[in-house]
Amino acid sequence: MKRPTGQKPKGAAPRSTRPRAAPQQPQRPAQRGARAQQPRRSSRLRAWARHHRAMALDSLQRLIRYPLGNLLTMLAIAIALVLPAALWLTLDSARLLDAELDDSATLTAYLEISVELPEAKRIEQAVSADEAVQGTRLVSAEQGMADFQQSLGVEDALSGLDDNPLPHSIVVRPGSVDPELMQALAERLDDIAGVDEVRLDLAWVERLRHLAALGTRVALALGVLFGLGVLLVVGNTIRLSVESRRREIEVVMLIGATHAFVRRPFLYSGAWYGFGGGVLALGLLSLGNHWLSLPVAALAESYGASFSLPRLDFTGSTILLSCSTLLGWLGAWLAVSRHLASIRPR
Repeated sequence: MKRPTGQKPKGAAPRSTRPRAAPQQPQRPAQRGARAQQPRRSSRLRAWARHHRAMALDSLQRLIRYPLGNLLTMLAIAIALVLPAALWLTLDSARLLDAELDDSATLTAYLEISVELPEAKRIEQAVSADEAVQGTRLVSAEQGMADFQQSLGVEDALSGLDDNPLPHSIVVRPGSVDPELMQALAERLDDIAGVDEVRLDLAWVERLRHLAALGTRVALALGVLFGLGVLLVVGNTIRLSVESRRREIEVVMLIGATHAFVRRPFLYSGAWYGFGGGVLALGLLSLGNHWLSLPVAALAESYGASFSLPRLDFTGSTILLSCSTLLGWLGAWLAVSRHLASIRPR
């Protein structure tokens, strides 16, 4: 029997009119673990500065833990620095003396006996007109005799002379103390009418300048030699420190530390050694100056002069401390770099 159209079969489940849901996708598990992140430049600089500060303080504390041995090392550095610094001070005083001698380097033009005082003044004006002349001073015959008697102490012996045998003279201060220029000036002055003779003696000035040049070279040579001595002292001390911390260095290098990281505390130790040696050198120089100042002053006073030993000023002290610190740093750098090349982490 046919079913009527549009009727459902008995027992059939009614169709749902709701839309079917889309199949759910499996959820991805959340990512766990470390993620790579590029640090900022400012963070790296702050970390670098913190490590430098920490290594500087740590190296200083290590030096303080063993004061006697480290003080002896600094004293050896100070002794190596004292002699070049003392020669430097001596050369400074010699340069000051050379400047004073340059001011005292003069020519003396002796006039003819027949020249009277008015004529002598005219000749002085002609001499001062030369472009190479910086200044002149006329010494009359009477003043020359008085100075001669006072310097030799023979007033009674020369008081019976009827006539004054000394002529008028003109003391000439040249603008340059170059020997060739002064010799040319002396020849021009000798050609002036009324000038009998021109005396020029620069041999002692040349000898002093040669001695000053020799002293400069000796000071530089000694400075280089004693500077190498400071490098050896600091380098040997840092080498022993590296050997005592060899296991620590190997462990640090195993976890990825660079040579610069390992080298940093030893560099600060070398700089502290150099700085301490410079401070002790300044103390030794001050002590030596105080010890020798009285005998030197008494010796200069016995010759009718005043002289005091030179002292290091602020600039000189800063240069000495900077050089000593730099030498200590350089000695440490050479020693550590040499030994780090031989250390291989196992």
